[in-house]
Amino acid sequence: MDLQNEKCVMVIDENLPLGIIANTAAIMGITLGKKMPQVVGADVMDQSGNEHLGIIEFPVPILKGSTETIKEIREKLYQQDFQDLTVVDFSDLAQGCKTYDEFIEKMGHVPESRLQYFGLAICGAKKKVNKLTGSMPLLR
Repeated sequence: MDLQNEKCVMVIDENLPLGIIANTAAIMGITLGKKMPQVVGADVMDQSGNEHLGIIEFPVPILKGSTETIKEIREKLYQQDFQDLTVVDFSDLAQGCKTYDEFIEKMGHVPESRLQYFGLAICGAKKKVNKLTGSMPLLR
C-alpha cells in the first residue's frame, strides 16, 4: 500500500450510543485486518522484553456522519467509479444478530434499501476516499 496515495477512514453514525460506536469500529477494524493483512505491522518488543502484536501501519481517522450521509456514501460506493475501493459496512441488521448464520439468513431476505448503516470503513486511492469523505469532521 502506497501511503502517499492511499487512505483509509471510518465513518460512523454520530448519534449512536457510545458502546455501539465502539462495537462498530471494532468490527469494521477486524474485517479490514482480514481483508488487508499486509497493512498490519510486525509484532514488536518493548524494552522489558514483552511482545506486543503488530498494529496497522497507518492512521485510520474516524469521521462522524448522520444516518443519511452514511447511506448516501454507501450508495455511491456501489457505483463503477468506486469499485476498486475496499469497503466494510456494518448495519443495524448485523448488529442485531446473535450468530453469523442468523446474519447470513436475514441478509439474504432484506433489500439493501432497508439497511440502516451504523458505519463504513473505506480504503483505497486517497483522491477517491477524499471525494467521498474529505469534508467530514472527526468523531470526538
